Order: sequence, then structure tokens, then C-alpha cells
Amino acid sequence: MEHPFVGSLADKTMEELQTALAGLATKMNYACRIGNRPLINQLNMVIESYRIEHARQLNKKMEEFTKASQEQSGNPINISNDR
Repeated sequence: MEHPFVGSLADKTMEELQTALAGLATKMNYACRIGNRPLINQLNMVIESYRIEHARQLNKKMEEFTKASQEQSGNPINISNDR
């Protein structure tokens, strides 16, 4: 479940998302140590929002890579010993 108060994350880069996720993991660790269950629940939703956007961007990059590699496959690299 995504956090309702996290706005659109589409404008963030993958590096920014990863940095934010690292910071959220630190905050989650602290919340778990002190046993603050409401904060843990809120952080779980925020982390899920960031993970979903990160996965969406990663899938987009993989689709672009796959498309580029399929376009390039029309001109394959010859690795045989035939000269």
C-alpha cells in the first residue's frame, strides 16, 4: 500500500530514489529499535511508494535496453574464427 501523502515520484532519478530509500531504511531501523509501531507503519508505506517508483523506472530502462538490443540484432557481431 502506497502512502497517500507521498506525491508523484516520477520526477526523481533512480539515484535520488536509492538515496531516499537508504535514508528511509535508517529511519526504519531507528523506529524498530524504539518500538514505535505507528511510525513503522507509516515508513513501510513510504518505502513501498519509493520502491514501486524505482521498479517502474528500472522496468522502463530494461524495456529501452531490450528494444535497443533488438534493433541492433539486425547487425550482429561476428565472433567466429572465420576471417
